[in-house]
Amino acid sequence: MIRPLRSGWNDVVLVCGKCSKKVGGGFGPKRRHPLAKALRRALGLKGRRAAGGVVETKCLGVCPKGAVMVVDGARPDAWLIVPMGTPLAAVTAQLSIGGGSDQA
Repeated sequence: MIRPLRSGWNDVVLVCGKCSKKVGGGFGPKRRHPLAKALRRALGLKGRRAAGGVVETKCLGVCPKGAVMVVDGARPDAWLIVPMGTPLAAVTAQLSIGGGSDQA
């Protein structure tokens, strides 16, 4: 039997795990953390009771060189290619979860 479980999330961001592994970190204050972990810290998201979530997925199939693929759950039609070393403020400004732009 399938049972629903409430997460409490309003938004979700999907980060390609394969891209993150290939880049080998490259984000955060000292550029040592994977993008998903750095985003969680920057946005203050922890656990399923947070306002939103950052989920690291399997390969999204785009595989850019020296960058990580990100999908904003509020805008699944516009995927983001985030180059290694991009400041987290610039990344969160592009995401609806971080209070960023609401562009279509």
